[in-house]
Amino acid sequence: MPEVRVKNATKKYGKIIAVDNVSLQIHANEYFCLLGPSGCGKTTLLRLIAGLVEPDKGEIYIENRLVTSVPPEDRGIGFVFQEYALFPHMNVWDNVTYGPRVKAMGKKKSEKLGREMLEMVRLFERFDAFPSELSGGMMQRVALARALAAGSKLLLLDEPLGALDAKIRNDLRYELRKFVKDLELTGIHVTHDQAEAMAISDRIAVMRKGKILQVGTPQELYMHPQHIFVAHFIGESDFLEGYVSKITKKESIIELRGRLFVHTLDKTHEEGDKVVIAIRPEVLTVEKGKKRRENSILGHVEGFRFEGTNVRCQIELENGDSVVVVRPALMTEWFNIGEKVTVSFPAEKSFVFTYPERGLKRELALE
Repeated sequence: MPEVRVKNATKKYGKIIAVDNVSLQIHANEYFCLLGPSGCGKTTLLRLIAGLVEPDKGEIYIENRLVTSVPPEDRGIGFVFQEYALFPHMNVWDNVTYGPRVKAMGKKKSEKLGREMLEMVRLFERFDAFPSELSGGMMQRVALARALAAGSKLLLLDEPLGALDAKIRNDLRYELRKFVKDLELTGIHVTHDQAEAMAISDRIAVMRKGKILQVGTPQELYMHPQHIFVAHFIGESDFLEGYVSKITKKESIIELRGRLFVHTLDKTHEEGDKVVIAIRPEVLTVEKGKKRRENSILGHVEGFRFEGTNVRCQIELENGDSVVVVRPALMTEWFNIGEKVTVSFPAEKSFVFTYPERGLKRELALE
């Protein structure tokens, strides 16, 4: 159950800074996710930990051992790739037992490990099949069994579920976590899929442009985002721009466009500051007609969609801003397009951020 530490790591490719002075600690027996949009540096960071590339500066530690210049084969890791990377000319058995054989573990131990790993991933009955004869989910389980058979305590997974269809991906992600926990490994999983990361992680590092914006449990990132991009990328948020109009002992009053006023519990800004309020769509309430209550804004329905368990309402507010309201289908009234409604939210369920210097749209872009 190795602990991993990254200290002030930077990796550049020409003028592109893929990893920008990143420091990170991953605990022993933790299932940890590196999450972010494409090109954010998460795979490069994983490759630095694996030893597939060396940092331009900084240090990598595995079990308190400095491994910055240690080759991958001497770091005690297992690596599972998105593309499976199985040997096409070898059957399942030979793929899985390849690691123990090249490490000269002996025939009996190699066979014992091969059997145990294939039974664990429920593929022993396909031991003589070749990769071309297996489904995507089966090949990924073979790749996992091969990584585990090598005796690694640190498992690195680079978008391991990205090539699978939705049903198999949802099922296998829970199996991956169970394998790591049952075998007392440390797992580091790279993904751009927020739902995947939220479902299986102990903690998540949200990355953007080579930097880590926030590290925390799924609940912490969702309930207490510290960066406006995290509020956007983890889950979903509606954003309203405004200025801090007044600060009292208990709250801040924000003036939105059109001289609309809402209340928040934010105490981190000063009067006159330009800010952005982030609100989760599921905490918004939408009601027919005009209602008088705190943080209520009139609007009309632009769109209304049934999504199975939820319904999604697109509301244009009276000041021209738009919000999305997501509510359980069985607990929500049905609305007609153009119908006048009131949208409201509790003050304690909003997040207030300083307005980004480069503008809100650019700050939220998945670049």
